[in-house]
Amino acid sequence: MIYIIALGFNIDYFKSDNLNVLAMKKIIFYLIAIGFVSQVYAQEVKLPEVVISAVNYKYLNAVNSEDSDMSVKVLQEAVATYNIKDSDLYEDEYDTYMIAFYIPDGKIVAAYDKDGEIIRTIEKFKSVRLPKDVRDAVFQKYPNWTLDKNVYYVQYHTNMNTKKVYKLKLTNGQKALRIKVDAEGNFL
Repeated sequence: MIYIIALGFNIDYFKSDNLNVLAMKKIIFYLIAIGFVSQVYAQEVKLPEVVISAVNYKYLNAVNSEDSDMSVKVLQEAVATYNIKDSDLYEDEYDTYMIAFYIPDGKIVAAYDKDGEIIRTIEKFKSVRLPKDVRDAVFQKYPNWTLDKNVYYVQYHTNMNTKKVYKLKLTNGQKALRIKVDAEGNFL
């Protein structure tokens, strides 16, 4: 609803040398009051219902961490929110569906059951930002080395522990070293 308010003023009144400051204050006060009153009669907008489904919260809890690289988080959330039942591949007669998700530096292959729950995943990401625990552990043990390459692997299974491993290539001049570290910074 739009309100249009017209106020009439005598133009000569404002041009005169005897401009009444009190009248100007009243006009400004009335305009502000009208602005507040019009907000009271604003329309109510009713939004459609949103249904939130937490089908794959176990997967997200197992693989996601606060310090993960943003590209990893985005792809993992896409896997968790994927609705297999809306897919063209979905048919009631199959028990398992394998779906692959890709970004330029990573991929996830996920197995879904017929209800849309994630059974297991295999994940690989290249050149991700390392979590603080991993960085601290590596550069404390190898202080004069620089990180050349890294690959992050995740294996998730509903009935097993989630395995997260960083494979790193460190260099120091002509020397190269390859190491494995888990997500907590423990060397493997």
